[in-house]
Amino acid sequence: MTSFMTRETMEKSKMPFKPQNYKLMIIGIVIIVSGFIIMSIDGEEYGYGFLGLTLGPLVVLSGFIFQFFAIFHKGK
Repeated sequence: MTSFMTRETMEKSKMPFKPQNYKLMIIGIVIIVSGFIIMSIDGEEYGYGFLGLTLGPLVVLSGFIFQFFAIFHKGK
């Protein structure tokens, strides 16, 4: 059985993402980690302040949404 894959398609199949996707995913991870850090620095008891209940979770959620778009981003 012969393979009809050209060299270009074989090279494309090795890497599932392009370098730009990996850079965007790293940015998304930094956003998620910063959201957890924001939640942890809340000074209120049990994290019931603005940072722990509102701002931190919104930053984490935005990081996950950013990750979603980073995975599905197609370069030029």
